[in-house]
Amino acid sequence: MNLLIDIQSNLLAITNSHDLVELLGFPFMQRAIIGAILMGILGGVLGCFVTLRQLSFFSHAVGHAALVGVALGVLLNINPTWMLLPFTLIFGVIVLYLIDKTDLASDSILSIVLSGALAIGVILTSMIKGYRGNLMAVLFGDILAIDAIDLILTLLVLVGSGIFLLSTLRAQILLTLNPDVAQVQGVPVKLYRYGFVILLSLAVAVAIKAVGVLLVNAFLVIPSATAKMVTHQFSWFLLMSVLVGSSSSIAGIMVSGVFNVASGPSIVLVQFLVFVVVFSWVKLGIKAA
Repeated sequence: MNLLIDIQSNLLAITNSHDLVELLGFPFMQRAIIGAILMGILGGVLGCFVTLRQLSFFSHAVGHAALVGVALGVLLNINPTWMLLPFTLIFGVIVLYLIDKTDLASDSILSIVLSGALAIGVILTSMIKGYRGNLMAVLFGDILAIDAIDLILTLLVLVGSGIFLLSTLRAQILLTLNPDVAQVQGVPVKLYRYGFVILLSLAVAVAIKAVGVLLVNAFLVIPSATAKMVTHQFSWFLLMSVLVGSSSSIAGIMVSGVFNVASGPSIVLVQFLVFVVVFSWVKLGIKAA
């Protein structure tokens, strides 16, 4: 494993465009690009609803609490991905249940549960002895390390999300804009809310390996926030969010290869720079008008 990481690090120390073309011929780079496209589309689609429903803190909490699943996977010598999927799913559903069953504000519930989960995760992490490469990779992300199983899981979550959201799109939009009206119109609000939380939790789990626990929320929020500044028409909003998510992911991988830096932070950095450019353009456009 260490040898593979060293080989990849050396390969990524490129200095010109010819080296970059050669790099694209390696299977791990091809998997990374495919994964970037899939995760960019997934993040763009779900991120639209996350932004409009003000669930950014929810995805943030699920992502950070996933540290428990990562630590358990390392301690039990199990692939962290297989621990992340059930843990984030259960965590997301429990948090939504607590929000529904208590009089406390949702941000209070999220803060409480997130703090407890982080405390448990830190304690479990301190119990890990020896090499912690797997743990660090999941914490900070390494899209170059994704394998065929990760791609299949991402594709399954993407297909499931697409079927669920697009087949109920009008009801989802109504639920997003006014839950009370959606309830009166006969929309199964609770079913759709829990269904979306399940998909969001799974999306966080599959994206963590690429961008890391610490940055996964940005991966969901920044592309949709960028698209939202440009258009108020939902169809264009959705399309632009997907385009920003997937294209910035690919660009982030290229930046990672050119400068030999971590891929997860590189992707989020590109997304952030795109957000800043669009924000500046929109502001300047408004002033010019």
